[in-house]
Amino acid sequence: MSLVLVIVFLLGDLHAQESNRPQEKPRPIDPGEGTYPVPYRRPAIADITSALDRVRNYMESVTPTSVTSKTTGQTITQFSTPVADAIVTPNEANFNLFAYEMGVVHAGMLHAAEVTGDARFNAFSARHFQFFADRLPYFRAQENMFHLERANSFHAPLDPRSLDDSGSMCAAYIRARLAKVGPDLQALINTCSHYVAKMQYRLADGTLARQRPQASSLWADDLYMGVPALGEMGRLTGDNAWFDDAVNNVLGMSSRLFNPQLNIYTHGWNANNPDAPQFYWGRANGWAVLTMCDLLDVLPKNHPGYPKVLAQLRATLRGIAQYQSGAGLWHQMLDRNDSYLETSASAIFVYGYAHAINQGWISPTTYGSIALAGWAGLSTRINAQGQVEGTCVATTFASDQVYYTHRPTSVAALHGYGPTLLAGAEMIRLIQNPAFEIQSKLRTFHFVPKGNVIHD
Repeated sequence: MSLVLVIVFLLGDLHAQESNRPQEKPRPIDPGEGTYPVPYRRPAIADITSALDRVRNYMESVTPTSVTSKTTGQTITQFSTPVADAIVTPNEANFNLFAYEMGVVHAGMLHAAEVTGDARFNAFSARHFQFFADRLPYFRAQENMFHLERANSFHAPLDPRSLDDSGSMCAAYIRARLAKVGPDLQALINTCSHYVAKMQYRLADGTLARQRPQASSLWADDLYMGVPALGEMGRLTGDNAWFDDAVNNVLGMSSRLFNPQLNIYTHGWNANNPDAPQFYWGRANGWAVLTMCDLLDVLPKNHPGYPKVLAQLRATLRGIAQYQSGAGLWHQMLDRNDSYLETSASAIFVYGYAHAINQGWISPTTYGSIALAGWAGLSTRINAQGQVEGTCVATTFASDQVYYTHRPTSVAALHGYGPTLLAGAEMIRLIQNPAFEIQSKLRTFHFVPKGNVIHD
């Protein structure tokens, strides 16, 4: 073969390789953007606000705060004498106004109001909490008159018997009170905080635990069910004992549930079988991240536990980052790509990264694009009606992959709504953060301290 033919051949081969190589983004329009399965771009604040509005409007429409007769379905308007079958008016989504998930919704509403300045988010919580204040005496009288045993619509605040009944809503009541949203629910705060602090079963070292599915079981979920309430009580009262308890629980649970090789949490742990197989459920890790963010927000920086909790959060966020999928979301089982992409955990992670950056706990140059990519995926899960799709339903502490992998998803799984509100609000703060610029280079995003420039 002549030298000329060889050169022609090599040039043709190089041209073919270049044609097959992903191309740098043309400016100003990239015809290849449609090849991305998610809207991988810097989100507009107006688009995030629109998504938050849709979620709020949907939650308003499906959470009536009224009382009806269970037998007739008629609205009850006379509250001087209780009737046996009076219940909180059911809603089409079957959302329980006292569920721990609703505590996260209130956290999201309060945060969205703070970030956007839109009082309609606070109005949602004010409506719920005013209903509680107005109707608590009625349902207490009903319970006493008819000797109802945990069948009363207000059984959770009247007689809490689990962390699910008490901790998350307790934190919401305190946050609303400190923000001057709605009535003063100090009576409910007292009841719920007393349960968390004094009545919930604990291990010998004070770590919050359950007696199911086996005796002396830890659930990563219970980080969120207990610790934020303890932290908020510390903020409300100024008593360091609450902060001490909160820190000890983060450290006590992490010492048993956190895998330091993977930097993620297993869902549960049994004192009688501590070496059982580990299953890394996404939402369990989400509760851990949200808990540590919430605690660090209120924990005094001079508390001896502050650097320990911060180090634990940083390690967890470092681990979770490596499991983000190419769609921006995270899997139902973090370490299993054969499990589906799940919304509620993904939303908490988006919030966690954005919040930790905004608070100065982690580097924006390292983690900023992870938050943006996460929101790109999460935004596709908020439908036109404001429903949050792809959220795993309630899930117990189980012992096999089949159970976790095949838990169904539903728009009626309340677990996705609060985290989505939190994530959207915190993404607005991230985009508006004056400490850095978000520069788009080489078809990705760089978070650059003001005054510095990333060059191609």
